Amino acid sequence: MGLVVRKPGVYTSIQDNGRFGYQGSGFSTNGVMDRRAYVIANLLVENDPNAPVLEFALAGPLLRFTTKTIIAITGADFGATIDGEPAARYTALMVKRGSILRFGAAKTGCYGYLAIAGGSVRIPEIMGSRSTNLKCEFGGWKGRTLMTGDYLPFVTKGVDFLPNLGSHRLDAGNDDAFYGFANDEVLVRVVPGPQEDLFTEEGIEAFYSQTYTTTAKCDRMGYRLDGPEIETRNGSDIISDGIAFGAVQVPSHGRPIVMLADRQTTGGYAKIGTIATVDIPKLVQRPPGSRVRFEPVTVQQAQELLRQEARQFEMLALKVRRPSADGISPRRTARRLTPILERQAAKTQADTLWIDRANRAERVGSRNALQYEKTPDEKASADNAPQTASRGNGRTA
Repeated sequence: MGLVVRKPGVYTSIQDNGRFGYQGSGFSTNGVMDRRAYVIANLLVENDPNAPVLEFALAGPLLRFTTKTIIAITGADFGATIDGEPAARYTALMVKRGSILRFGAAKTGCYGYLAIAGGSVRIPEIMGSRSTNLKCEFGGWKGRTLMTGDYLPFVTKGVDFLPNLGSHRLDAGNDDAFYGFANDEVLVRVVPGPQEDLFTEEGIEAFYSQTYTTTAKCDRMGYRLDGPEIETRNGSDIISDGIAFGAVQVPSHGRPIVMLADRQTTGGYAKIGTIATVDIPKLVQRPPGSRVRFEPVTVQQAQELLRQEARQFEMLALKVRRPSADGISPRRTARRLTPILERQAAKTQADTLWIDRANRAERVGSRNALQYEKTPDEKASADNAPQTASRGNGRTA
């Protein structure tokens, strides 16, 4: 039970929140590029927050499901369809056995995410994560991007429905506004440092006041930007040190490079700042040719932004679990209601609820009031009973 890859799409891989604690040994953290879309996708199908998802870029895959399950699609708009019908983003969707999920080219943004209820694809953890390390070729699905013919098994037990399924949907327009898909320019907040002192005042001013453009030289390792040169005092070479997710390196040519999920663990170029965690999704969803502006914030402000995002996720979790008539399982509801009704009947000394399993019909009330129609065999037995008794009495006499 799982899904079959008919077409792999572009750079489709399995990712989770990342592989932490091994950068000192030279292993990248990997993980999703757009953490916001990732968290919401798992939230919509009630997965564990660190459950793996399928991540794809620019053009999505074509998948066939071999069993029914529930999915959620978040991130960029790839014009997804299920069996030819439009599939809504930011909504928990039921897919049937044999259903075809098709993604096209990205209409907005760059990265899309597919979460599958029940914990997603069944793959082993390696070094505490199921993310794919493409350079070292381990983790995820065989350490690589997906290929045509791959069969990905996933857990299906207990996911034939989600309680309050009708509430498991969010307004995709709200997230589109967050990413600024409709805008020609996006504002990204940056924490200055750690080598800001190596840049001239003019260089720092240019970085925060001028507009930069995303280029085609972008992937999971980093985004190279084009724009005004950032001037340094005595060059940008430093003794190699650690690189954080979202660090903005400035090589000798003076144009910034934003380091992302598959970045190297250390680097020898000065870093003018680090993008606030909450704004990294805004940058990674900008296609080549998009304009970006940077705004400085303090560490405390960046932390407060992250706390606000965490509270927003908590509110979204409550929102998708609101009571709803959709997605209620009649079987589970009956199992829960039966003992309650029986206890109530016992307290009121009324006849208990009973179920005629042979006829698959529930009957409640006084047994004396039930109209029971005898079968032909029962009628014949009843007619012969007195005669048999009288013949027996006659023989005894």
